[in-house]
Amino acid sequence: MKTLLNIVYGILIGLLATGVIWLAASRPRGDPVALLPTPTPGMLTVYVSGAVATPGVYSLPDGSRVEAAVQAAGGFVSGAEQESINLAALLEDGQQVNVPGIVDTSHVTPGRVNINTATASELDALPGIGPTTAQAIVDYRLQHGSFQVIQDIQNVPGIGSATYDGIKDYITVGP
Repeated sequence: MKTLLNIVYGILIGLLATGVIWLAASRPRGDPVALLPTPTPGMLTVYVSGAVATPGVYSLPDGSRVEAAVQAAGGFVSGAEQESINLAALLEDGQQVNVPGIVDTSHVTPGRVNINTATASELDALPGIGPTTAQAIVDYRLQHGSFQVIQDIQNVPGIGSATYDGIKDYITVGP
């Protein structure tokens, strides 16, 4: 009886071992799980103007708020109307953030407006340039970068040779 019991145990252990080997050697079933790379946050570009320390174009992580844009531009200057701007608003790519208040115009050469740093309202003050064209200049600058020479302003839609002749003595691209 003991031998019969040993034979049955031997057969069961052999079947169990065969099953384990067969499962381990068989190909996996189903679709493999694809691991995706960790997403990297995109960047957005905004133009910060008005009553900030250093107006200009800044790149910020996607999902940033107006507060981050103001901080990137060096923060508010004395006279900024901080309560009139929503610092919690989400930014969009290509957006202009204008901080109202008394603006430090030290970046404008006396008698000439720097077309690379001027706000739309400063450009609007040029002869023959209205609010729409002033915004077109700012938008062009955001898309194409700084103007290298004052003649480059003629690349902005709406500014032809006649308009250029009327403003060339009032604009600059340098400090």
